[in-house]
Amino acid sequence: MFFKNIDWLLIAELTYLGILIIVCLRIIYDTRTSTKTLAYLLFAVFVPVIGMISYFFLGINYRKRNLYSKKLLADDTLQQKMEAEIQKSTEEILAANPPEIKKNRELACLLLKDNMSPLTDSNRVKLLFNGEEKFPEVLEALKQAKNHIHIEYYIFEDDEIGNQIKEILIQKAAEGVEVRLIYDDFGSSSIRRKFVPGLIENGVEAYPFYRVLFLLFANRLNYRNHRKIIIVDGHTAFVGGINISDRYINNGNKKNRIYWRDTHLRIDGAGCQYLQYLFLCDWNFCSDQQLQPTKMFFPKPKTYETDTLVQIAAGGPDSKTPGILFSLLQAINLAKKEILITTPYFIPGDSLLDALIVAALSGVSVKLLVPGISDSRFVNAAAHSYYDDLLDAGVEIYFYKKGFIHAKTLVYDGAVAAVGTANMDYRSFELNFEVNAFIYDPHIAKQLTKAFYDDLEHAERIDIVRWEKRAFLKVMFEKTARMLSPLL
Repeated sequence: MFFKNIDWLLIAELTYLGILIIVCLRIIYDTRTSTKTLAYLLFAVFVPVIGMISYFFLGINYRKRNLYSKKLLADDTLQQKMEAEIQKSTEEILAANPPEIKKNRELACLLLKDNMSPLTDSNRVKLLFNGEEKFPEVLEALKQAKNHIHIEYYIFEDDEIGNQIKEILIQKAAEGVEVRLIYDDFGSSSIRRKFVPGLIENGVEAYPFYRVLFLLFANRLNYRNHRKIIIVDGHTAFVGGINISDRYINNGNKKNRIYWRDTHLRIDGAGCQYLQYLFLCDWNFCSDQQLQPTKMFFPKPKTYETDTLVQIAAGGPDSKTPGILFSLLQAINLAKKEILITTPYFIPGDSLLDALIVAALSGVSVKLLVPGISDSRFVNAAAHSYYDDLLDAGVEIYFYKKGFIHAKTLVYDGAVAAVGTANMDYRSFELNFEVNAFIYDPHIAKQLTKAFYDDLEHAERIDIVRWEKRAFLKVMFEKTARMLSPLL
């Protein structure tokens, strides 16, 4: 009789309310940014049950707390051995006060203190546009390897270029060269079953950065290794936006249904050393080995006729600060005349959005090049929601029309260029492991500036009058996507 009089619906509602309050308090306490906090709160409150479950799957950095604790310890061990040397070499270059650093000293100091990334000189740097320029350089560099080859990629596919590289890796391993491969288990899912075992059977060491159990959910539920790094013998490195896949090669192949525009870097010299450090940290984490920073991995840098200054920015869920974001903010802040940005995904968040608006309102010419064709309607809508504020401030925004633009670059004042793997979105700033290279060199900066304006020849500038006349429902969809953008 007693149980019949109980209002079970009321008890269920009160129980749910209590759980919701606890989850909301957890979100407020545990989420770093106010924008992300608000997004998760709204999602938890207005999407019953699913919103709370999504937070526990997407919002909590479990891997930073547990999985990456081992990685952080390994990183710290390496860093302690390198820190003194990094500090000394950078301070020597800063003390010399080269012309390229005089106006950009704050950026160099930020990367040193925040990333413990050395400022290096006597580098030779080459811009590589699209796969048709990158891969011949990569293949030749791999063939010249004498000691070791280190490769770390988000996407490594079992296709023509992937197999060309595979053959060289197997050949070099047979010659006694140490060959190590880190691949992202989600991005490189096509090589898991046959391709990687084939490498291992022929003397190549290969490990997934972190094995994915449920591929269908991995892109949003897991922190991915989005880096694209090759290091050969400790003195030649490649880094940038181009993965190992035939789709990046515009050679008329019918499989490539769309023109793919991307940018990569080849670095010869001391600038390779921080990329090597990142690789060793990631390798020790995913392989359970303990490679040490020996002279074999960090040989005395070769000298080149060029004296290009290079510094690396890195970030990931194991970072104490969003180092990639901070470096971009500082670069934008230092610009006096012009900022040219190319990115395939643009969900900047408040800090980056405000920085660009402040620069534009301060008289700096700010130009943003984004894809006219996107591979995600929702992400594209979220990006569009930011354009109104930028256009009002005088930022010029262009849609690339020739194909898909995948390059992640920034160049300002014809003096400093950045090329790397990081998109301008939450995922790159907080969730993925990323790496960008900053080049303090007018020659490289002018080349990248020319490439940007060449790309504008195949782009359409957004007309602010027509943009403001977008349909009401479209604007509402964009604003909704923006509200949920921290969850993307």
